[in-house]
Amino acid sequence: MPELPEVETVKRGLEPALVGRVFVRVELRRKDLRFPFPKDFGKRLEGARVKALWRRAKYILADTDRGDLLLLHLGMTGRFTILKADGRIATPGEFYDETAAAGTADGKHDHVVFHLDDGTRIVYSDHRRFGLMDLQRPGEAHALLKDIGVEPLGNELSGGYLRAAFDGKKAPLKAALLDQRIIAGLGNIYVCEALYRARLSPKRKAGMIAKVNDPRTDELVRHVRDILTEAIAAGGSTLQDYQATDGAKGSYQQRFSVYDREGEACHTPGCTARIRRIVQSGRSTFYCPHCQR
Repeated sequence: MPELPEVETVKRGLEPALVGRVFVRVELRRKDLRFPFPKDFGKRLEGARVKALWRRAKYILADTDRGDLLLLHLGMTGRFTILKADGRIATPGEFYDETAAAGTADGKHDHVVFHLDDGTRIVYSDHRRFGLMDLQRPGEAHALLKDIGVEPLGNELSGGYLRAAFDGKKAPLKAALLDQRIIAGLGNIYVCEALYRARLSPKRKAGMIAKVNDPRTDELVRHVRDILTEAIAAGGSTLQDYQATDGAKGSYQQRFSVYDREGEACHTPGCTARIRRIVQSGRSTFYCPHCQR
């Protein structure tokens, strides 16, 4: 599933095509994705202008001049293709089976087509249909957004915040970091990488670094921010054909220190250990047993 850097890449790719544009027609090829489309989904969007596009956790959100909020989630295999009026095609971030999702507006897995006032068509393809689209009315708190935690790149995430959130927690540190009620959008790949840089074992109890003024929480926050920032700059990580806005593949996977490197040598100078893989809460965890304590 695309993680925060990949979703941010998609958002940035969609921005120049969507912001300021009007939905002329919304073409739904089926009644649902992961969930049914809201009643009158297309009619509520048609004629609305997109004022801003932003990201919250792994959701892409579009503010319209009617006050409605369009909520988009890629699921596991969702992708957008931008078909410009002059024939140009752009793919703002992909994580999909290329043979199964054409993105031409004519493929069997092309489920939604947004027709814009400048002739652009934005096609949403999703062969597994785990993505979703919803509309939030003005003044409503969307159920999918109301209980998620702070943004990992925002000012609210700090060592003090983590110490308070982890206080008394017996859950493994990795599981606590993946808890979306604590930190929004932080995913498996980048948690593994951040814990390696912070030299913290993913098996350590979260409460063990919750002591007052424990510098390890400040260091962990710094590494989380650095890794996410670097991954966004690299266009995300390419796994299963994920690609960036211009069609080029994201390159951050070339910098992985532990993720997907089971049995390979640790990158730390002087360390002779090999990267291990364990399963925590159904997810693969990669770490160095010597460097991470």
